[in-house]
Amino acid sequence: MNKENPDANPFGLNGKVAIVTGSSKGIGRSIALGLARQGARVVVSSRDQAAVDTVAEDFHGQGLEALAVACHVADAGQRENLVRKTLDAFGRIDILVNNAGINPAFGPLEGSEEAVFDKVMAVNTKAPWLLCNLVLPHLKKQGKGSIINVSSVGGIRPGTGLGLYCMSKAALIMLTKSQAREWGPYGIRANVLCPGLVRTKISEGLWSDEKTVKGYNRSVPLGRIAEPDEMAGAAVLLASDAGSYMTGGVYTADGGFLVSG
Repeated sequence: MNKENPDANPFGLNGKVAIVTGSSKGIGRSIALGLARQGARVVVSSRDQAAVDTVAEDFHGQGLEALAVACHVADAGQRENLVRKTLDAFGRIDILVNNAGINPAFGPLEGSEEAVFDKVMAVNTKAPWLLCNLVLPHLKKQGKGSIINVSSVGGIRPGTGLGLYCMSKAALIMLTKSQAREWGPYGIRANVLCPGLVRTKISEGLWSDEKTVKGYNRSVPLGRIAEPDEMAGAAVLLASDAGSYMTGGVYTADGGFLVSG
């Protein structure tokens, strides 16, 4: 709650600075746009500079403030550059959304290669941990901040052929809970957003299969696959004063997938 101005929009993010990884497309782009529309200055980031430049230009065309910074989150130097360029441009960091993730393999655990395991864990779990640690001193200095780690319903209920991905996303959930417990005394909140099946590039192998889609739609209470924009509202809540007493939570946006039996 904004004690100085109790009539202010509790979802407003004016003056806040947000970093959103993996935000050149899909869920990350939608979250970045949602935060920017509430007034945040958003750092759009992904591996491809041209891709994030395009997104930032689109935001600018809508009258929104955005900075494009390429970053492969598994690279230590690029993570440091992301934080440095954010501070150089805006002087502060208030919100970190760890959305970047990969799923390079589909198949049983016993057929998975160790190198693939290392790659999945490096991007989906290790990188968010290390990026959060880089941002932490700046959030502590301000005495306030919000970390949103984007996991998956696969981190709660395993999916067939997605063992390594689900493992990494389950670990991300526990990382977030640990952050909430350790960093709450500094005024820093940490929460997890767990999307269900969303029409993004990473899940195209599922939603592009007609049989899979029909089965999914029959089993999910809302009867459909989500669009990326439907993830933005939850992120705005968790980033804003409207969610000021929310930390350590695991929030699903899955159309009822986890209660479908």
